[in-house]
Amino acid sequence: MHYTLWRGLGICLIALFFTSGKMDKALLVEDPLIATDPIAQLNWVDSVYQSLSPEDRLGQLFMVAAYSNKDQAHVNEISTLVRNENLGGLIFFQGGPDRQARLTNYYQAQSKTPLFIAMDAEWGLSMRLDSIPDFPKAMTLGAIQNTDLIYDMGAEMARQFKELGMHINFAPVVDVNSNPNNPVIGYRAFGENKQAVAQRAVAYMKGLQDNGVIANAKHFPGHGDTEADSHYDLPVIKHPENRIWDIDLYPYQELFKENLKSVMVAHLNIPSLDNSGNTPTSLSKKVVTDLLQNQMNFQGLVFTDALNMRGVLQSSSPGEVDLKALLAGNDVLLYSQNVPKAKALIKEAMASGKISEKEVERKIKKILRAKYQAGLHKYRPINTSGLLDRLNTPKTEEIRERLYANAITVAANKDDVIPFKKLDMKRFASLSLGGDGKEFQKYLSKYTQFDHFEIEKASSESAHYNLMKKLEDYDVVVVGFMGVTNSPRRAFGIAPGDISLLKTLQKRQKVVTVLFGNAYASQFFEGLENVVFAFENNELTQKISPQVLFGGRPAQGILPVSVSHQFSYGVGGFLQGMNRLTYGTPESVGMDSKILDQIDEIAEKAIRIQATPGANVLVVKDGKVIFERSYGQLEYRNSPKVNSETVYDLASITKVLATTQAVMFLQSRGELDMNKTLGDYLPELKGSNKANLQLKDVMAHEAGLKAFIPHYVNTVERGQWRGDYYKPAPEPGFSSPVSNDMYSTDHLRDSIWHWTVKSELLPKSAGRNRYVYSDLTMYFMQAVVERIVNQPLNEFLDQNFYQPLGLHTLTFNPAEKMPLENIAPTENDVAFRKRQVRGYVHDPGAAMYGGVAGHAGLFGKANDLAVMMQLMLNQGYYGDLSLIKPATVAAFTQRQSTQSRRGWGWDKPEPEEGKGGSAGDLAPKSTFGHTGFTGTCVWADPENNLIYVFLSNRVYPEAENTRLLKEGIRTDIHDIIYQALANKNS
Repeated sequence: MHYTLWRGLGICLIALFFTSGKMDKALLVEDPLIATDPIAQLNWVDSVYQSLSPEDRLGQLFMVAAYSNKDQAHVNEISTLVRNENLGGLIFFQGGPDRQARLTNYYQAQSKTPLFIAMDAEWGLSMRLDSIPDFPKAMTLGAIQNTDLIYDMGAEMARQFKELGMHINFAPVVDVNSNPNNPVIGYRAFGENKQAVAQRAVAYMKGLQDNGVIANAKHFPGHGDTEADSHYDLPVIKHPENRIWDIDLYPYQELFKENLKSVMVAHLNIPSLDNSGNTPTSLSKKVVTDLLQNQMNFQGLVFTDALNMRGVLQSSSPGEVDLKALLAGNDVLLYSQNVPKAKALIKEAMASGKISEKEVERKIKKILRAKYQAGLHKYRPINTSGLLDRLNTPKTEEIRERLYANAITVAANKDDVIPFKKLDMKRFASLSLGGDGKEFQKYLSKYTQFDHFEIEKASSESAHYNLMKKLEDYDVVVVGFMGVTNSPRRAFGIAPGDISLLKTLQKRQKVVTVLFGNAYASQFFEGLENVVFAFENNELTQKISPQVLFGGRPAQGILPVSVSHQFSYGVGGFLQGMNRLTYGTPESVGMDSKILDQIDEIAEKAIRIQATPGANVLVVKDGKVIFERSYGQLEYRNSPKVNSETVYDLASITKVLATTQAVMFLQSRGELDMNKTLGDYLPELKGSNKANLQLKDVMAHEAGLKAFIPHYVNTVERGQWRGDYYKPAPEPGFSSPVSNDMYSTDHLRDSIWHWTVKSELLPKSAGRNRYVYSDLTMYFMQAVVERIVNQPLNEFLDQNFYQPLGLHTLTFNPAEKMPLENIAPTENDVAFRKRQVRGYVHDPGAAMYGGVAGHAGLFGKANDLAVMMQLMLNQGYYGDLSLIKPATVAAFTQRQSTQSRRGWGWDKPEPEEGKGGSAGDLAPKSTFGHTGFTGTCVWADPENNLIYVFLSNRVYPEAENTRLLKEGIRTDIHDIIYQALANKNS
């Protein structure tokens, strides 16, 4: 059609649309790949076409392969083709993002016509480029039931493509993979159900195209039921035409309805579609023109599959195959290997009438229109400054997390063993089989105590026997099955002996196997009782799978293919979680990770000014740990770095995460009344000045008790231990450790209790007791608890809180239970113990009390503290446990004083606006928590469902070091957390 006629028709159509009021706004605004100005598009296409010589016009039909990891000879070769042949585009393969961006700018600068830049990036840029994490592969996406997530992935992928100046993604794969032995598609397909494949393909395609990148559906007319790889051979598909229409072409029909922009034609032999010998579909006019463009009315760009593949080169040489592909009806000749020869053959074909000049012109202008719609009419070079940061954003990671989390599939769950319950009743082990499971092990250990084992694939029978001996005392063995391959012909790398090992183990204990790899490999898992599909093996799947096993996240995926009788299409589905902590990105809960990153500066400042040698900071939002970082070292010089497993002396946090928890537990059950007195529970106080002190006043620090009593001065003389109190080694009557190589008399605790009971009360003011924060409160409350439960406080807490919650580092006297190198050292105690304190409580009174005191003595890591604080935010519930009634939590954590900010046991922000006290200034008044003398704090905010944990050993090596407090390190970090929240909310 003549340009003038096109222009006139375009004006008439625009006038008609506007006067009728029926023009779809989406055509003008919402779809970046639809020209907002048809006349401008026609003008640009026509002007570009007219500016090119006939030779240069033909170059637009070709897209050749480019790499950013090859030598200068390759760069020169591509550059020559771009200049001399006026290529239509480049498809980039392996390399790096920065290198590719610079090469793209270089090649574009040399081209007469802006180049299409494309990539075969089915699971994102990482399929071809380094330094960029994977999006899930299609099989993983097939397990996801919420296709909105797949749309979001496509949109983010499109954003990354545009940052790299790319316009076409050869994705999605829409093959219906009906053959489990397919050697080339397999995990690259969404699954075996045509409707499910179509739904996911449409979501992926829209995500790309709604955001300005051309999607390409492949491999037309369907590569899902082949047993040969077209890279190496010409696969033959013998299905009748009606079956192909019903199954293989179904996703294409659905995509065409949604305005798919391009299709790739595969190299297949399908006699029912073209019975003329061994003609590949990519070279078949019956397939490319008659079926795709005429019968199915596809008007978008038609690409060949790569023309270097053996499936198409068996009967044609480079150049010749390009001509045959063009004659069949393809528009773009992909991965052409001899452009000059192909051009010459095309010109001969035009001269001889095999193909008309009008048809070639139509194809070239079709390509130019697509370039205009992709924005190449206003081409700008790529900005390479900060490119990698723009490609890998927090939003990218948040989308990846959601995708992988929603794909996890619990395919077999005998006796509902998943999610794990009654943690204190089981002994857990993990087994990483055939690969590195460090991340998997790390996150399993966040939920309960695990012993971890590893074994190589296909190990010997003796290795299996030795392993089984080591595992025989465990109740549950969680197996991370690694090292799975994608080769069905090699049994996906599965060794029969490894499966026998698992089946033998499950005869005597619960075995839960997580398959980190191709779902088709599960055909060998038939008979295993508990199987979870992670579909892929990467840091995220290893991190997320334990969260599903322990009920931090629900399981939501379904198996998208049929593998065996046990593992058939659709198994899985929704499995309720248990509201345990989960782990993810700040953006996934509406927080700004870039603002949270400012915590690094404050924490590093604390170490630089020697306010503390090291610290751990953890933030939880909406039950998800979204920030957990370690800073510094255990000591200032020549010592190991702090990590997330470092155990700290919590000091006065003991008051709220030990004694107050026990008091709340008993109050919830009616075994303790806050209106009663100490004398009501401790008869030995009758007649003393403590007898009539009400528990509510004691817990609010308003009972008139002294702040503390330096009991240790009674046990030293002239700065040295008294021999009647301490010995350097245990002996009869001296069995209680106060520190390493220091043991107290077994009667010392009784003496301290006696001295505490006999202590004077503070004078009253205006007839009432003043608020004085006091360690003595918890000596008395510990005694009350122990009298009621008839059990030591630490044993009661272990049995009712810490062990059922899986908190294996939250404990008293850790030196008896874990390696000292896991524990941060505290003070070099020159006044009392005459040694460096490590693994023993820093507080002298608590140490003399046997390491278990109501006010100090608890140790733990940040994650375990977060669980306890989440228990509080959950109103006394966590996992499968109900420990404290909501009314009790509310009463204890609200302000209970007119004199101070305190609740019962719990600290609070100052009631005056703008003053946070020990909390950050931005923390709401509903916040509750506590600080510790050793440089620790925990805060929970019920309004924002937010938890903040800060752990340090600021008392190393001297307790007089107060820089942490003076510099406001803890409160400044607390305020940054709120800035990250407020910024996102705004």
